[in-house]
Amino acid sequence: MNFLAHLCLASSDPSLMLGGMIGDFVRGRRVLRSYPGAVRRGIVLHRHIDWYTDHSSLVRKLRTQFPREFRRYSGIIIDLAFDHELALNWWRYMPQSLERFDLETRDLLRDNAELVPDKLATFMQYADRHGLFTAYREEDVILYSLAGIGARLKRSNPLHRVVEIWPALAPEFRTTFREFFPQAQSRVTAWCERKSTTTGS
Repeated sequence: MNFLAHLCLASSDPSLMLGGMIGDFVRGRRVLRSYPGAVRRGIVLHRHIDWYTDHSSLVRKLRTQFPREFRRYSGIIIDLAFDHELALNWWRYMPQSLERFDLETRDLLRDNAELVPDKLATFMQYADRHGLFTAYREEDVILYSLAGIGARLKRSNPLHRVVEIWPALAPEFRTTFREFFPQAQSRVTAWCERKSTTTGS
């Protein structure tokens, strides 16, 4: 899952949202100790969502639809494609507008600036310049973002050529997302309930 999906899935709690954003920039268990308990829980939830996504039979099936040349990078492409589908269909999953949610996310990060890793702060500067997350509604923005990711990878990759396969895969992205995302929401709800029970809250 990419940033917008993680934020949406964690939206029941600001600390979970903050942890969901930080999650991509924190590795290992030792670093977790430097974060407050509620934010640490959000980072763990982020990892759980990624694990669940990677092991989903729906997502695995979707990966087989990619041409062999792109299959190694299918996870990156699917993450951005799912954010695109979520942005387009935000009203299905969230009560407030995406524009409002976008502003609230920036307020959350600004209010907790001391906890935000430098790389996340840099990404948010990029997001501000390009109008993310609302701009994820536009296919061109997704394709541009994928090309940018590809340019930053050390290994030669075809991410700058996703435009060649996008038209054929777009219906598969849409169908898979609409089936998968409600399952992910239910999974996160169950995870949060279990954690609340075990922590006695």
